[in-house]
Amino acid sequence: MLHNKKNILSILTVFFAMVFLALPASAHVTVKPATSTTEAWETYSIKIPVEKDIPTTKIVLKIPENLEFKMYEPVEGWKTTTEKDNKDKVTTVTWETANDDAAIQPGQYRTFTFTAQNPSEAEKVAWDAFQYYKDGSIVEWTGDENSELPHSITDIVKSEMATDSHGHSHNTTANNTEEKSAHDQEEGTSLSTVLSIIAIIVSIAAIIVSFVKRK
Repeated sequence: MLHNKKNILSILTVFFAMVFLALPASAHVTVKPATSTTEAWETYSIKIPVEKDIPTTKIVLKIPENLEFKMYEPVEGWKTTTEKDNKDKVTTVTWETANDDAAIQPGQYRTFTFTAQNPSEAEKVAWDAFQYYKDGSIVEWTGDENSELPHSITDIVKSEMATDSHGHSHNTTANNTEEKSAHDQEEGTSLSTVLSIIAIIVSIAAIIVSFVKRK
């Protein structure tokens, strides 16, 4: 009987290890692209996943100090408002549901798109975001990159070409950096998948060996 209990405990331990290894990382509120160029009129998007069992009804995004907000893409069922400082510069953008049906439901995400002009000097800009849930709770995505609730960072790199009055340029610096970042992320994801598969195979082998020894 004691031997059987040990086998059961061993199997349960392996099972939970397999589950935790296979779980994906928590989804975060993110602003893309992660890299852009100085003075460019960039099209940014903020992706809002719902991590709770209740809907998200409002998003507040703080515009980084040296960026100039230009315009936004309307979203059906959502109203968009902006706040300005005493210099008539947009400092905050808010997306809020016009009705309950438009809320972002658990297990879903929504993307909001807007255009802003980047600063003239290279720098890293942080996007502080506040996610409001239907029950009144707020998740503040304002921490640094190593925190539990990190804000997104966009690396504004120096453009190798001049930008015209409409923000058009044909620079490859940011594109190359973005492609490298995406490639590194893809490699990291692939490695995690491989390690998870290996862990599952090893766990299954351990279970088989356990049963063989019991017999």
